[in-house]
Amino acid sequence: MSVKAFKLVCAVEREMLMGDKAHINIECIECCGKNLYIGTNDCFIYHFLLDEKISTAGKTTFAATKQLHKYLGFKKSVSELKAASALTRLLVLCDNTITLVNMLNLEPVPTGARIKGAVTFTLNENPVSTDPFCVEVCIISVKRRTIQMFVVFEDRVQIVKEVFTPEQPYAVAVDGHYLCLALTTQYIILNYDTGSSQDLFPYCSDERRPIVKRIGRQEFLLAGPGGLGMFATVDGISQRAPVHWSENVIGAALCFPYVVALDEEFITVHSMLDQQQKQTLPFKEGHILQDFEGRVIVATNKGVYILVPLPLEKQIQDLLASHRVEEALVLAKGARRNIPKEKFQVMYKRILQQAGFIQFAQLQFLEAKELFRSGQLDVRELISLYPFLLPPSSSFIRSHPPLHEYADLNQLTQGDQEKMAKCKRFLMSYLNEVRSTDVANGYKEDIDTALLKLYAEANHESLLDLLVSENFCLLTDSAAWLEKHKKYFALGLLYHYNGQDAAALQLWVKIVNGDIQDATRSDLYEYVVDFLTFCSDQELVWKYSEWVLQKNEEVGVQIFTKRPLEEQEKNNMNPDDIISCLNKYPKSLVKYLEHLVLERKIEKEKYHTHLAVLYLEAILHLKSVATDNCTETTELLLKLRSLLQKSDLYRIHFILEKVRGTDLHMESAILYGKLEEHEKALHILVHELRDFGAAREYCAWSAASRGPRYRRRLFHMLLGAYLGGSGGAASDGALVAAAVDLLNGHAAEFDAARVLQLLPESWSVQLLSPFLAGAVRQSVHARRMSRVALGLAHAENLIYKHEKVKQRGPPILLSDKAACQVCQKPFCEPVFVRDPHGAVVHTHCAASRHLNSNVAPCSSSSSNQT
Repeated sequence: MSVKAFKLVCAVEREMLMGDKAHINIECIECCGKNLYIGTNDCFIYHFLLDEKISTAGKTTFAATKQLHKYLGFKKSVSELKAASALTRLLVLCDNTITLVNMLNLEPVPTGARIKGAVTFTLNENPVSTDPFCVEVCIISVKRRTIQMFVVFEDRVQIVKEVFTPEQPYAVAVDGHYLCLALTTQYIILNYDTGSSQDLFPYCSDERRPIVKRIGRQEFLLAGPGGLGMFATVDGISQRAPVHWSENVIGAALCFPYVVALDEEFITVHSMLDQQQKQTLPFKEGHILQDFEGRVIVATNKGVYILVPLPLEKQIQDLLASHRVEEALVLAKGARRNIPKEKFQVMYKRILQQAGFIQFAQLQFLEAKELFRSGQLDVRELISLYPFLLPPSSSFIRSHPPLHEYADLNQLTQGDQEKMAKCKRFLMSYLNEVRSTDVANGYKEDIDTALLKLYAEANHESLLDLLVSENFCLLTDSAAWLEKHKKYFALGLLYHYNGQDAAALQLWVKIVNGDIQDATRSDLYEYVVDFLTFCSDQELVWKYSEWVLQKNEEVGVQIFTKRPLEEQEKNNMNPDDIISCLNKYPKSLVKYLEHLVLERKIEKEKYHTHLAVLYLEAILHLKSVATDNCTETTELLLKLRSLLQKSDLYRIHFILEKVRGTDLHMESAILYGKLEEHEKALHILVHELRDFGAAREYCAWSAASRGPRYRRRLFHMLLGAYLGGSGGAASDGALVAAAVDLLNGHAAEFDAARVLQLLPESWSVQLLSPFLAGAVRQSVHARRMSRVALGLAHAENLIYKHEKVKQRGPPILLSDKAACQVCQKPFCEPVFVRDPHGAVVHTHCAASRHLNSNVAPCSSSSSNQT
């Protein structure tokens, strides 16, 4: 995957270096700032000043100005050059000797300081010494299997360490105390301070040229087997995957995040981030490749060239333009170390956003969403792709330069309706996720309005959820869109959310009436009723009350019966006004009165009486049109009886007059019972209805809130009704059976002695044996319980007597010789006060000393102990 990461620019042309001398070849180079030094095969050093120029079009060129050149006086090539800028010295290796020369005039130091016997050398860029005015030099000695460490000052050199290696070394790089060595058959890491070593991996020095290069703190780049550029730390491990380069690689350089390799025909650029080869530059006859403080220089025998890196931002943009998102993101992350933090954050967010739009255009929505989130995209950038989604009032302007190349969704999808639908579904999902996050801060109106439009267009069920929850939809724009898509129910919700309940109800009523069509809710009438129930605007409730009642009396009345409890308690809507409104709707009126009487338990006679009359009228009407009791009649009868039994507020005589002359005997009995006319009530139940079970229940119900004596009186009345029937009990077997069942089943409710006096002499003991057994048992139980109670009372009285004796205490003796403890005068009368400590004083002395709260007055007349 090609990336234009570098551009090859000529720095020193052949004519500037050698003129017409064809035999001169470049052997080594060194660059320090703007200073370029070149060592040749005829033992010369050339010094050039490099001036970098960037045109308005962004093209980079170099102008090299020759400063001077110097002949070293040897007949051999200059093998290596290293600059020590802190010392203004240039270390020159020629004929196995390292000479110190001045960087400015190329003259050897006056002291003649030099290092002899060096095959090759390198500088320690992570020096052990803390002296800033020296450099540490590591050489491969001409001595077999020997490495030497030197400290070089301005005018002298000093050997520090000599280390022996297991095999002959061919290349070396140094970091602190660690040496990375290419030996005859392998690479090793050697700590020259401790002598410990770590084998890395084998290689054959006869087959390829070794490469050992320090690329960072305690990390090296090595030419490994199989055309691999291997990374190794001083611990002997690799923290990066290897890069694949040529088998015949000559040199390598680092320009983060790239590794640059040179072979006989090409310069190849490899990413340290994803290990891919990114660029290939044809370059023949190259034999030197080095990096100097981020500047990569390559040379042939005749010329010097500089690999100028393109700005990382441009490289990333080129990758994005080619839709190579992953590579662009990897490169962007890797650029962090080369760019100031704040600038990087701005740049990286933009790159993430651009990458998100590329993924979005490829319908990779999950990836796009993650990139948008990570890049903190202004979501309006995405919304603006969709025509008409942003409200006209939005102040949004697209980012410049643009984050993508698309005018709108039509261009992006090229009119493909399926792709457009997918894009809209994605936007719905994304907007729904971000609308409640910090991403939406500042432009929630734009987001919610766009989301509403998408939901309405797609007929999405979440449209209603959006409108009934907190939202920031712009009313004017949203209302027009909902009306356009015939979402009238949703439009009503929008009006309601914005406080326009009258407009909402007007729409919904039109839908229910069929004036406009919207099938969103099949139960819209019930919804309107519920809405009015909780509506605080009473004018609206009254306005639409007739409409809801005309539609359905039983459901419509809920706007009055199910209003919030706190509102009902305040009587914000007068019940009398509601009853007046409901007079035209009998079913609703009954429901409302039931609500007042049975649910709210309002204790007003007119409501109770009104409800009872309505029940009664409805029952009589139903009985007049049907011969048999239907289910509705039965339900109404049960309701009327329950009301008559439980309520004490209705006008009994008024209701009784309405019942008289009808066949509502049970109701008549209940009313007589309310008037305490129990004989009449029981007569109806026993002799007219012949409902003996109801008669027993009547007794129990009538005595429910009374004492046992009242209850016993009612049961005796019932027994009398059984025994005193026309013709006598003996002539009516049903009454006899009912009387026997009553006695045997409720023995505890009767006075046995009184019952025995009432019973006919013809009745056998066996017939009444359950009653008699129960009566005897009850009598014995009552006698025993009274004895227990009496015993408990005696015990309690004894306890009280004991307590009284304990409270009396010792006697107080008072004689005519006793003196008051306060005034020291004798007592003239048998009246005194005794304080808690036993002192006896006059009553007036006690009062003057305010002892009333601490003493108890006593008199001889009240205590026989005085």
